Amino acid sequence: MTTNQWIQLIVCLGVLVALAIPLGLYIAKVFNGTSFWGEKWLGWLERFFYRLGGINPQEEMDWKTYALAMVLFSFIGGILLYLQMRLQAFLPLNPDHQLAVPRAVSFNTMVSFVTNTNFQFYSGETTLSYLSQMALTVQNFISPAVGIAILMALIRGFVRKESKHLGNFWVDVIRSLVYILLPLSVIFSGILIWQGCPQTFRGSQKVQLVSPLIYNQPVTVQGRNTTQPMTIIHQSIALGPVASQEAIKMLGTNGGGYFNTNSAHPFENPTPLTDLLELLAILIIPVALCFTFGSLVNDMRQGWTVFAAMFILLVPMIYCCIHFEQVGNPLLNRIVTGSTKQNPEGNMVGKEVRFGVTDSSLWASFTTASSNGSVNAMLDSFTPMGGLVPMWLMMLGEVSFGGIGSGLYGMIVFIILTVFIAGLMVGRTPEYLGKKIQAFEMKMTSIVILIPPLLVLMTTAISVICGGQGVLNPGAHGFSEILYAFTSMTNNNGSAFAGLSGTTLYNLMGGIAMWMGRFGIAIPVLAMAGSLVQKKNIPESTGTLPTHTPLFVFILVAIVIIVGALAFIPALALGPIVEQLKMIAMTMH
Repeated sequence: MTTNQWIQLIVCLGVLVALAIPLGLYIAKVFNGTSFWGEKWLGWLERFFYRLGGINPQEEMDWKTYALAMVLFSFIGGILLYLQMRLQAFLPLNPDHQLAVPRAVSFNTMVSFVTNTNFQFYSGETTLSYLSQMALTVQNFISPAVGIAILMALIRGFVRKESKHLGNFWVDVIRSLVYILLPLSVIFSGILIWQGCPQTFRGSQKVQLVSPLIYNQPVTVQGRNTTQPMTIIHQSIALGPVASQEAIKMLGTNGGGYFNTNSAHPFENPTPLTDLLELLAILIIPVALCFTFGSLVNDMRQGWTVFAAMFILLVPMIYCCIHFEQVGNPLLNRIVTGSTKQNPEGNMVGKEVRFGVTDSSLWASFTTASSNGSVNAMLDSFTPMGGLVPMWLMMLGEVSFGGIGSGLYGMIVFIILTVFIAGLMVGRTPEYLGKKIQAFEMKMTSIVILIPPLLVLMTTAISVICGGQGVLNPGAHGFSEILYAFTSMTNNNGSAFAGLSGTTLYNLMGGIAMWMGRFGIAIPVLAMAGSLVQKKNIPESTGTLPTHTPLFVFILVAIVIIVGALAFIPALALGPIVEQLKMIAMTMH
């Protein structure tokens, strides 16, 4: 990496942490019952939602009621979203007269946005009406709010003692929306509009081309196939309420694109300033929640410990991605420079010249370390090892820093596994934050850790057995495209390696994988919280394992990596690793 690249990386990470710490402390105030400035300005909106939904904010729930409310809320929202896409041709705000979305695509998209995945087997500007895009934006708010609610329930499981109540699901969701997601999104969307992001209900605009395009159109004349010259002098430019969706897309770790080219499109990401701000928006709430966690458990050392582990997992991956993309493809370097030595521009294939190698690699790492899934470059065009980095970050379980709420409660599950292993090593009953970790917690931990790799490997294997239908590239790269797609969907990331057609098989299997990847983990986490909240607090003793030391961070990071390696290294060896070796072998000829 060059000095300039190091400066970009350090500045971006430094600004991110500097903004995340005060935001994390603010989020803690939203949920710890103390007064804060946001209530003065937005308290009326919170009370309005309570009256509208007939909610008693003082009424609390046990874990089963909390989980049932979460699943039903998500299911009903998904049904409404599915109907919206199927009926969009008959509904308003459809100036471009989009037809109904196909059933399989509607199902996949519905599950995708409900689960905070936002994987897309469609092009937004040619498939969805403005009303459908806005319906997706509603889910962009709701799904991260659900993630925060689950995290808050788990934290209460540690903080409270000898109780059965984990809070009120509806209150947690509404407070997440009113005091965190809505204000940030309004501010950010205003900045995006200022920088050139469209926000309009006008239909597509027809403009005249600067230089007409002439091409030969195949035609049949008197039974003979021939061609005739055609001239295109106009282009249709898609518009719509882009800025409002873009803001929550980034802040809610949603991903998905209003346009097919996602954040590489100048209407979604107009300037270098928006590129930096959107990068920061991807991770700012997941990073902030680390400090929220420390504040709510009354031990900021725990928050810093979680942050340190996530940070250590992320930074080396960013370096590797930038390095391999800067080195580039030696076969293409031979074409560009006449030798296999490094091309000074790096691997610019599939990248926006506005952003270049560094910002594109940084974005790819940020978006897969979180569950954001947006892209500002074509991941399918990355070098084999450069493409392995975002895949590996998802395979770690989306815990560095992961999605809003889901990343942190996923890392807490790994912490519980770590203290259990450490407890076995010293012959003590493991404990964390004053709560004993016993058989039930370990059963739930096992479920949470095993479900993602099981789903990824099973769906990938089924796709390969079915002949790899819809794969546009042969060999190892085609396998990487399948593996990446199901890794992204199962871990609720949503980014795409591309090169994979949205067949009915992929839509249906992907929808199931996304649903299980979200709720197959969230429900065991809530069950674990329900068990922890009933226990007494155990005072620290000389035999208590410190969970805030550098040694504990090292063990935690090692366990996260080992679990990911044991599950996925064989699959990676069939995809990007063998592709890298083949590229090296071809270079030597």
